[in-house]
Amino acid sequence: MPEAAFAQILSEVSTFAKEATTLTDLQRFIVEIIPNRLPYYNWTGFYMLDDNDPEMLVLGPFHGAPTEHVRIPVNAGICGAAVAENVSVIVDDVVSDPRYLACSLETRSEIVVPIRAHGAVVGEIDIDSHDLGAFSARDREFLEKCAAIVGSFMERT
Repeated sequence: MPEAAFAQILSEVSTFAKEATTLTDLQRFIVEIIPNRLPYYNWTGFYMLDDNDPEMLVLGPFHGAPTEHVRIPVNAGICGAAVAENVSVIVDDVVSDPRYLACSLETRSEIVVPIRAHGAVVGEIDIDSHDLGAFSARDREFLEKCAAIVGSFMERT
């Protein structure tokens, strides 16, 4: 069970967030620690709303294989759906979801969790796994707590 890993990661992310000087530093810390501790998190990254085009998500720090999806319209893909609907989305089998924007042939499942600051969605954490049905409600709760830490950091800076 990853419960102990979830708790340890959250503790370390919370501590780092108190010391981080930039959002990018915090995001880089998160995208390194999570996949190193949770091996089924094969691609971990941030997409943030473009300040100049709030209908477009822009790739931020990530860990994993490069992706061609560096800009995703809010009305496209699972990433867009999570932001547009302001809800976390878990897809157990990406092949069965017509919204999925294929990044890697190895990706089998995905979870996308919105980040909120000042009462609005500002971005998201996106995780892909090479395993079918990799993500549970516990993963969602864990990532929602990570997203809340990022949102709180953004509100302070």
